Amino acid sequence: QVQLVESGGGLVQAGGSLRLSCVASGSIFRIIAMGWYRQAPGNQRELVARITRGGNTNYADSVKGRFTISRDDVKSTVYLQMNSLKPEDTAFYYCNGETITQYYWGQGTQVTVSS
Repeated sequence: QVQLVESGGGLVQAGGSLRLSCVASGSIFRIIAMGWYRQAPGNQRELVARITRGGNTNYADSVKGRFTISRDDVKSTVYLQMNSLKPEDTAFYYCNGETITQYYWGQGTQVTVSS
């Protein structure tokens, strides 16, 4: 089992920044990639950013150049630095951990960007 706990969401004005954190615990040796997803009301959950065990990253087109995913293996933590935030970034953000057999999810954190 893998447990994921997010933090760092909140309310910010357009153009501002936030950093989300996700701490992993449990069978973290099984994790092959971690990512951030988001879901706005009425929309499907979508991938925002993902980082593999080898350090490869990929981003949704809508956040490229504004968001950066990184990790600290000593702290078992993945971060999502979000800059130049836009009202359309408003959503519930979820941390995700992938193993070979399944996905694990955190409880999520709300990000609200006001115009």
